[in-house]
Amino acid sequence: MRCFIIRRKTLKEFFTVENQDGERIDRYLSEELEDRSRSYIQKLIKENHVTVNQKPVKANYRLSLGDRVEIDLPEAKEPDIKPEDIPLDILYEDKDIIIVNKPKQMVVHPAPGHYSQTLVNALMYHCGFELSGINGTMRPGIVHRIDMDTTGSLVACKNDMAHQSLSKQLKEHSIRRIYVAIVHGNIKEEDGTVNAPIGRHPTERKKMSIHSRNGREAITHYQVLERFGNYTYIQCELETGRTHQIRVHMASLGHPLLGDMVYGPKKCPFPHLQGQTLHARTLGIIHPRTGEYLEVNAPLPAYFIELLDKLRKS
Repeated sequence: MRCFIIRRKTLKEFFTVENQDGERIDRYLSEELEDRSRSYIQKLIKENHVTVNQKPVKANYRLSLGDRVEIDLPEAKEPDIKPEDIPLDILYEDKDIIIVNKPKQMVVHPAPGHYSQTLVNALMYHCGFELSGINGTMRPGIVHRIDMDTTGSLVACKNDMAHQSLSKQLKEHSIRRIYVAIVHGNIKEEDGTVNAPIGRHPTERKKMSIHSRNGREAITHYQVLERFGNYTYIQCELETGRTHQIRVHMASLGHPLLGDMVYGPKKCPFPHLQGQTLHARTLGIIHPRTGEYLEVNAPLPAYFIELLDKLRKS
């Protein structure tokens, strides 16, 4: 259970632990606060902005059922990352939000090894400092993220009002997110649903898995769009938005995404592919100011169109 109070200098959030008994506090919060990085959360814990049952804890604290977790999100500092003149494919923009079509190989926000050429660098150049500050200095405006090698629709917020509204929609799973992908194998069913909790892989910490002890609810609805013998073109609609959700769920069915070197074959049959063949096509939100439904569709990237053409001719 979650609620929050907005104060002049901080945003205070409250959580009650309901089914994550024994989970580390930093991992718990990185799942609950999906729009914030784990390193940022660990920094908050170290600076005593996080308490459990009104007492400061360390990042490795193990939670118990019924624990009351409080987190103070300090007023954002001015970003110390540099704006960069990187072209953006803008699908929609107004004074509150901007929705872009993220290209392949672009990291969403700065992190070790990727401090430039990220989407945040591009947004800071395009929007100036008109980006929400709730998420700290390294991720201004960022509410959700998609993987570096995933393309498509992503929304960023220009003010805290929009950020709070969209964060709430994310937590309530009311944002419509439809992806298209190409997977290995011939899916026999026309459609189906994968309802399998996702959490950290038990032994490989950089991977996610449906076999995690503290997995969180994850639901993916898939539909076959086209079959190519050894490959299938599908559409996936998310009810939840767990890390690597589509990649993990389709791999669990024996149909990993084409090009996915983490959850699929180590050798890609199309050597020029860069990562998984996954595109965030449709994004539907309730606009934070007007209250009206807004939906955008990101066109397929060139590599995806070329791959579909090649499969149709084979």
